[in-house]
Amino acid sequence: MSLDTHLDTKALEELEKQYDSALNTRDNGPKLTGFIYWASIVFALYHLWTAGFGTPVDHVHMGIHLAGLFLFIFVGFPMIRTARSLDWRGSNPLRPGNVPLYDWALTGLSIAAALFLWVSWRGFGMFGFDIAEQALRQGNPSSLDVFFGSVLILTVLEIARRTIGFVLPLIILVFMVYALFGPYMPAQILKHPGVNWQQFVNNMYFPSEGIFGVTLWVVSTVVFHFVLFGVVAQRMGLGQFFVDNAMLLAGRYTGGPAKVSVVSSAFFGTISGSSIANTVSTGSLTIPNMKKMGYPGHFAGGVEAAASAGGQITPPIMGAASFLMAEYLEVPYTTIVIAAIVPALMHYIGVISIVHFTAKKLGLTAYPKEQLPKFLQVWKDGWYTIIPLIALLLVLFSGYSPNMAAFVGLSLCIVVGFCAFDKPATLLVPLALLAFIFWKASPSSGEGYTPVMAGMLAALTVIGCLHRNERQSFRDLFDSFHVGVQYALAVGAASAAVGIVVGVINTTGVGFRLGFMVTGGAADMAAAIAPFLDWTSIEAFSQPSIQQFLSLVLIAMACILMGAGLPTTALYIMLVAVATPALSQLGVPPLATHMFVLYYGVISEITPPVCASAYAAAGIAGSNPFRTGLNAFTLGLGKLMVPMVFVYAPTMLIVLPEHFTLLSFTQVTVTCAAGVFAIATAVSAYFLAPLGGIWRLLMAIGGLLLVAPSGGSDIAALAVMAPVLLQQLGQQRKLQAGAAQ
Repeated sequence: MSLDTHLDTKALEELEKQYDSALNTRDNGPKLTGFIYWASIVFALYHLWTAGFGTPVDHVHMGIHLAGLFLFIFVGFPMIRTARSLDWRGSNPLRPGNVPLYDWALTGLSIAAALFLWVSWRGFGMFGFDIAEQALRQGNPSSLDVFFGSVLILTVLEIARRTIGFVLPLIILVFMVYALFGPYMPAQILKHPGVNWQQFVNNMYFPSEGIFGVTLWVVSTVVFHFVLFGVVAQRMGLGQFFVDNAMLLAGRYTGGPAKVSVVSSAFFGTISGSSIANTVSTGSLTIPNMKKMGYPGHFAGGVEAAASAGGQITPPIMGAASFLMAEYLEVPYTTIVIAAIVPALMHYIGVISIVHFTAKKLGLTAYPKEQLPKFLQVWKDGWYTIIPLIALLLVLFSGYSPNMAAFVGLSLCIVVGFCAFDKPATLLVPLALLAFIFWKASPSSGEGYTPVMAGMLAALTVIGCLHRNERQSFRDLFDSFHVGVQYALAVGAASAAVGIVVGVINTTGVGFRLGFMVTGGAADMAAAIAPFLDWTSIEAFSQPSIQQFLSLVLIAMACILMGAGLPTTALYIMLVAVATPALSQLGVPPLATHMFVLYYGVISEITPPVCASAYAAAGIAGSNPFRTGLNAFTLGLGKLMVPMVFVYAPTMLIVLPEHFTLLSFTQVTVTCAAGVFAIATAVSAYFLAPLGGIWRLLMAIGGLLLVAPSGGSDIAALAVMAPVLLQQLGQQRKLQAGAAQ
């Protein structure tokens, strides 16, 4: 049996194009394709430069970023995606570069709308127009502002539709209708004075809220850079290094291929916030190997999808929503990273436990020893690929901005992966990086590096030049930049479009209204349920406790249902506006609220019927997509329960000093992990021996009681599970005795 352990970049690119629509664009012919390719390189280099040397003022930078999105999306994505619209049909004056004239018109208008604020910020006096500077137009937009603002709103909705589908634009249109027709809303709690179109455009177009608001700012200054870093680092060799180390760590144990899938996806998740990229990159190796070792295709795909969906919650580089969370909460990104560590571990404990017990039940073994890579060889071949990640984490956890960390990480990716002494011209890059480091350490740079930081980064730069492994060409680097830009298009379009939702929420206060509706509905249900449970005299069954639990359930259900077809970032932005006022009334800390919404938003990635990661995994596994999605959802049960834990016991998030003590943290974390482990035995129907009937149910109940952050529930869990443990020990002895005969 042969074992494939090599990531082929070109094959991965084809797989990603097959399952990620953001990479599957129309053929523009040789000339326009070449132009777009080099335009994407310039776009990437512009963002790299601004990360290191300073970002222009908000309306300028976001305008440039948005203009790039419009160019790449209107040229690359047809209005209606069909095989015919994607294929090159020869030169045609009505379709220059295979792009219809109406798309060229949309491109020109949308770019003009994106850049108009930059041009007119200090006033505009051309083509017969004479308008004042922007500060004097705020609240009273000119006719040009209304025209370009209207164009921007409509084209932003269109690029969101072309990249991620109809669901998000339709939801945004509902919000727009609500803003414009507030007085006519049927429910009294939803009524508001409403705004006219001119005022609506004013709120959506001018900076600080709306399209040029915090969502687009964070994506254009931070998220884009980390997406780029993940792609370049993976293609430089870090992805292969992660897979090889996962083989070393997990390949020798029961069910080796599936555990390698979980560990490699966890590693890969540290540099990639994209579930589909994670699924395709690691799944192209792990899924075929799992099938070779005897796992059913739907289970193999489910394992990979569930493990890969953890990428958006795995520190240090989580999905785009985590950067927005830091901005909304006004805390350092490192605070979010630390808070996410234990919940992410719980997710992976759940997946790997189910994998382990399923392997035991199926009688699957580990990889043969001779098929495992050698530790010294793996580290000899790949040690250098981890240098950029070390530098990124060093800068990030030393208190510098995330975009500065991404700049250093990306720069070192280029040094380590593409610069060599036998290519003297390429040494200009490490020399330039060293000059930058020493300039940042000088007093003239203002808030720069400390001498210790500068020394460590300079040492990493020098070490990165010295390794003897083969370097890639700069054409490979540019290809990575190009793919990174393509990855960023969908999240950029979604962030710009969802800015309209943020603007409507700020204008109308609908977030608070919906929040009160959630808590009000939960209060009514709690009032109906509480009388039946009063006799228990248990605090958890009191009316306020029931109300809090039902509010959490309603918000979690909204996250999962709305997540069908929505990107996690857009879902997070919309639902956190509802969850924050609802849960703050119930005493839930803001950080726990935001993490709660993020986690349930990510769960939608593996929740049928719309689960993109599971569909990608099913395509690789050749299995039924829906069945693969069900397996992925089952394997991700840990992620489903953990948000409830850190809402009730915020000590798990570590960074909230008013809730954190070492004793409470240890108790909550250990019992939660044990509960996830116990539930895994119930899901897989195996513990020390096959587990069935009432015993399986008791383990599930005991696991839930352990997950619940309460000393009383922990004692009850032990009482519930004790008979199961005795039965399993007896069953194990019988099996061992039968095997010995």
